[in-house]
Amino acid sequence: VVAGSIKNYAAPGAEVEDGAVVGAGTKVWGLASVRSGAVVGSNCVLGRGCYVGPGARVGDNVKIQTYALVFEPAQVGDGVFIGPHVVLTNDVHPRAVTPDGRLKTTDDWDMVAVTIEEGAAVGARAVCVAPVRIGRWALIAAGAVVTADVPPFALVAGVPARRIGWV
Repeated sequence: VVAGSIKNYAAPGAEVEDGAVVGAGTKVWGLASVRSGAVVGSNCVLGRGCYVGPGARVGDNVKIQTYALVFEPAQVGDGVFIGPHVVLTNDVHPRAVTPDGRLKTTDDWDMVAVTIEEGAAVGARAVCVAPVRIGRWALIAAGAVVTADVPPFALVAGVPARRIGWV
């Protein structure tokens, strides 16, 4: 943990596991979970109930709103906004069991990342289906389902998300 004890920055009920790195000035609100191996930059706001998975990387000056889920190995650039209830997925073939019925383990899983570049914003309840890259300063509309890369400065909306303009 950077900049002294995380207790200086975490609200009651927040969970920051040993081995997580949280930058100076970052606020972690109640029921938020930052897993061991996650790296969160300086001056971020992690809203109530959000989740940052092990191996996820979050830049500086990022806002992750209430109940957003940032699954590893997500890469979130500086100045990114992630709205309430957004989900950044990490599994191309989500299944609980293998074809022979055995419970899947990490050995049966190829994690893939959602990458969000500097200054981009992802609206409430959007889902980004990995692997995708959201370009810098792009804007993802609320409720969109992103299944393909988004160019820098693009505005996308819909299911699946399509470019509808530029920002």
